[in-house]
Amino acid sequence: MSGSTPRRARVRAPELIGRGGWLNTGGRRYTLAGLRGRIVVLDFWTFCCVNCLHVLDELRELEEKHRDTVVVIGVHSPKFAHEAEHGAVADAVERYGVEHPVLDDPELATWRQYAVRAWPTLTVIDPEGYVVAQHSGEGHVHAIERLVRELEEEHAAKGTLRRGDGPYVAPEPEPTVLRFPGKAVPLPGGTFLVSDTTRHQLVELAADGESVLRRIGSGARGLTDGSAATAAFSEPQGLALLDDGSVVVADTVNHALRRLDPATGEVTTLAGTGRPWRRGSPASGPAREVDLSSPWDVAPWRGRVWIAMAGIHQLWAYDPRDRTVAVVAGTGDEGLVDGPGGEAWFAQPSGLAATPGRLWVADAETSALRWVDPGGSVHTAVGEGLFDFGHRDGAAGQALLQHPLGVTALPDGSVAVSDTYNHAVRRYDPATGEVTTLATDVREPSDAVLVGEDLVVVESARHRLTQLRLPEEAARVPETAHRTRREPVGVTAGLLRLDVVFQAPPGRKPDDRHGPATRLLVSSTPPELLRGGEGAGTELSRTLDLDPSVPEGVLHVSAVAASCDDGPVGGEHPACHVDQRDWDVPVRLTAAGTGRLSLVPAGTDV
Repeated sequence: MSGSTPRRARVRAPELIGRGGWLNTGGRRYTLAGLRGRIVVLDFWTFCCVNCLHVLDELRELEEKHRDTVVVIGVHSPKFAHEAEHGAVADAVERYGVEHPVLDDPELATWRQYAVRAWPTLTVIDPEGYVVAQHSGEGHVHAIERLVRELEEEHAAKGTLRRGDGPYVAPEPEPTVLRFPGKAVPLPGGTFLVSDTTRHQLVELAADGESVLRRIGSGARGLTDGSAATAAFSEPQGLALLDDGSVVVADTVNHALRRLDPATGEVTTLAGTGRPWRRGSPASGPAREVDLSSPWDVAPWRGRVWIAMAGIHQLWAYDPRDRTVAVVAGTGDEGLVDGPGGEAWFAQPSGLAATPGRLWVADAETSALRWVDPGGSVHTAVGEGLFDFGHRDGAAGQALLQHPLGVTALPDGSVAVSDTYNHAVRRYDPATGEVTTLATDVREPSDAVLVGEDLVVVESARHRLTQLRLPEEAARVPETAHRTRREPVGVTAGLLRLDVVFQAPPGRKPDDRHGPATRLLVSSTPPELLRGGEGAGTELSRTLDLDPSVPEGVLHVSAVAASCDDGPVGGEHPACHVDQRDWDVPVRLTAAGTGRLSLVPAGTDV
């Protein structure tokens, strides 16, 4: 839907409802009746959507100019399963600097009330509580501001305009070293440079990945060149080290490429005007004169710096020799279409990794791993389309990812994928065509870099770098899907005792030389089914807390046990093993259900 609803259509605005609750209000809940007298702008968004992020940036000026008459309320309406998790929404609100109340609407209740059909959509409600306009897509805020001025004049004359402070309550800042870091790059001296995205800075960390050596950027949102202390960024993401020792920075919300000289800390602008690219704008030319759109990652490849232009679903390239930029792949249409670069479709490309023969692309919105060959043609390794996602290992044609933001080339020719919304690091091997899982329980990984035999992961939602050994710590996780044909088990709402009967096979004993011999991982679809008890632990018994407002779902249970051969058969150096059992258990909450669930290796519920 595009355009706006004519103002003559006097439609009473439906009330705001959503099971997820409110954010940025200091714990208060709001109603439209309670906001009567103010001009309300509802922003229907989801945090995976780059167009929605553009609208957040557009709204900042409107909010500042009309702070005493306009109340912007974000209505978060998820696409991906991960986006229905309240904690993830709270993270996104902080990550993207949202400074207005947000209603978490995981079941799309308010979305349906307002007949919304697309992300993003903006709905304007007048001071008397009537819908007066609705726009979908980005680029409509200037039209909305004209309407706001008209409404201010009209309702001031009628006496129905109420001025005053808005309902926004800023959350308390968290004292972490990094805050939602985006990408990282190793520097020649063994240190790491990390984009500290929410704080609008770059941070150099020592080789331990924790100790801060210096910060680059003032920390204020802006587009300013200069020294490490005075330069300004706006939500920087991708980083790439060039042969001359400089670092190219994808300065995402500034729609620009910046250059850092690590030796001096000096920051300059390489490409972009600070304005977002709009349809009809030039798509090539002198780098400082061409608009860019949310560059998310950068990678040197075949003489140019390639750019994951997430905002317009394309790949661009910056040529350092003549200081120009140009589109190199993608029509600008959003989707998954392979073929020659000029005919291919992407959907928010957000991660790049270069090898001599391929440029790998993490194509976030199609939950896909793509690659570009030296001739410029685009291919898909893993992924099926905009609405096909999940966590499934196996043959690439059947494997599933969920909104990956990063990809890393490994020495053996395979790649590690930062599978962001699955909280996992995955591996794709072109030689076998197989996808496996290297690690789980890494919160929203957005990038990873290879350091020796270790993979250092940017664990964005835990605000840190996490080191993983390859391949010793590789482990499979249960394949999760969003539908099941098994008959649901009747269980009681609230506390449910889970026991996994999982013992070492005959002739073996538990291997606890390096810590507990067992590990239990529990999750659910939908995530809201579990109010408590999810995640990883070493005990094979656990108490789960099931939300009574979720009538049914699937419990995903994975148990791992380490054991070694026992007795003389094992010899001086007994063979050791890791056994894993996975269950997907459909459950239905009912008063007559059981309060205890036992699982045995054969998968039988006892």
